[in-house]
Amino acid sequence: QVQFVEAGGGLVQPGGSLRLSCVVSGFTFSQTGMRWYRQTPGTERRLIATISDGGLITTYSDSVKGRFTISRDNDKNTAYLQLDSLKPADTAVYYCNTGPTPFSTWGQGTQVTVSS
Repeated sequence: QVQFVEAGGGLVQPGGSLRLSCVVSGFTFSQTGMRWYRQTPGTERRLIATISDGGLITTYSDSVKGRFTISRDNDKNTAYLQLDSLKPADTAVYYCNTGPTPFSTWGQGTQVTVSS
């Protein structure tokens, strides 16, 4: 079955960096676009980055553009999100899923907390 396993979150100071990973199974990863989302308590999950199946086309929300970088390794069935210049407003649970149409299944997410 479809599975997403996010990892790499943690507690980091403002200005710091983290690299998130998303290992997937249950579908043909190399033929599927991927997306990263984030969610804070009491709010909807928000799309922040997308990458095409071949990795050549990426898009970002205005809130993370220039600070976050999405990438993928099709040989490892893994998507990544590099988070740089982190701000307290980036504190959230981060999730990955497919795009443009996400699966109904979601992973557990990985918590990112930016605080001094």
